[in-house]
Amino acid sequence: MASTINLVVMAAGKGTRMKSATPKVLHPIAGKPLVQHVLDTMALLPAAARIVITGHGAEAVEARTRGEALRFVRQMPQLGTGHAVQQALPALDDSAPITLILNGDTPLVQEATARALAEACGGTKLALLTVVLDDPTGYGRILREGQRPDGAVLGIKEHKDASEAERQIREGYTGMMAAPTAALRRWLAALKNDNAQGEYYLTDIVAMAVAEGVPVVATQAANETEVLGVNDPVQLADLERRFQRCEAEALMRAGVRLLDPARFDLRGTLTHGSDVEIDVGCVFEGHVHLADGVKVGAHCVIKNARLDAGAVIHPFTHIDGESQPVQVGAGALIGPFARLRPGATLGREVHIGNFVEVKNSSLADGAKANHLAYLGDATVGERVNYGAGAITANYDGANKHRTVIGADVHVGSNCVLVAPLTIGAGATIGGGSTVTKEVPAGGLTVARARQATLPGWQRPVKAKK
Repeated sequence: MASTINLVVMAAGKGTRMKSATPKVLHPIAGKPLVQHVLDTMALLPAAARIVITGHGAEAVEARTRGEALRFVRQMPQLGTGHAVQQALPALDDSAPITLILNGDTPLVQEATARALAEACGGTKLALLTVVLDDPTGYGRILREGQRPDGAVLGIKEHKDASEAERQIREGYTGMMAAPTAALRRWLAALKNDNAQGEYYLTDIVAMAVAEGVPVVATQAANETEVLGVNDPVQLADLERRFQRCEAEALMRAGVRLLDPARFDLRGTLTHGSDVEIDVGCVFEGHVHLADGVKVGAHCVIKNARLDAGAVIHPFTHIDGESQPVQVGAGALIGPFARLRPGATLGREVHIGNFVEVKNSSLADGAKANHLAYLGDATVGERVNYGAGAITANYDGANKHRTVIGADVHVGSNCVLVAPLTIGAGATIGGGSTVTKEVPAGGLTVARARQATLPGWQRPVKAKK
């Protein structure tokens, strides 16, 4: 099928029923715009031309849409699906005998289905992608000879124009087709808008093909989910759960233990080793790798991170490697309620406890910050014990500075380490200290005011009115 296809994706609709200022095709499934799902899947097909038809919110759609060698054409105003594809005609490559037309709001269509649709066309037939539904409301109905399931396709009747008898037909048109490129140009030029909506329907070309004796064939999608479109928030949420269920089942078949696949969300890619366990309510974004034996507690959010073997992430932990991936070493214990920000790199058996935040910092093997602490722009040596309430003051109001803490340092509770600062190996920082100068190795450093007591001191009281 090398470069025999013009790929056209319709993404011009407003999506009025979404009741949103965001163009419909930019609403997300699994954290990615609907139309981007289509383009990413179709990137697996060789195409002579890749064309996206935009309209409502065209600037936003074009800015958010990525793909190799995409060409955008605009439909202004939006006068129906046939009118939309008319706008793509100047961009078609006539050397490609097949034009494949897909919907930008049908995100889960599979490569195999699209490929089969193009092959059914073969450059000589009009091929329609159909689906049999218990409730095909809103779908154009497939009209067949004698209304037999195996009868020749005679046309498509839009739901809005269908009679009551025609609305009983359960085979619906998905909005996706493959047509001979030369014939498509001819048919689109002949479209008329004499229908209830005053629009140019792409589906009208079916009757034209039949009249010319061009064979019209229908191929059915592998399943209902991959051809479901999105028209309102209810359908968006339903498709999200269908997608997530498919992802969860694939992970479980590969050996991952999900405590409840209905409460799992993947918004990127998740790779894993063996004996991985994931509790309920977890969200994975970007690229995440969970090595052998990793356990993720309930309600964690993990983005762009690698967790090495045996790491345990306790509940309600937030790991965010958005701009710089997070690395968690083997056997590390993280959380609950911990936050690892971009650039956090943790060695083996590091402990990061509740309400501890780590940003752009490395902690060597065995280092511990067990509660209520902040480490920013720091290099922490092996076996450091970082006390509760301790912080690195890494920002002077204009620039960030680094703190270097040597191996086996003990930082007492409630300390402020003012960067740039180096603390030598084996040093101890007394609790409550504000440290601004280099600390030598091995000794005790205390930097706080001497305690004083004023006997008989009276607290102020409010003045009586």
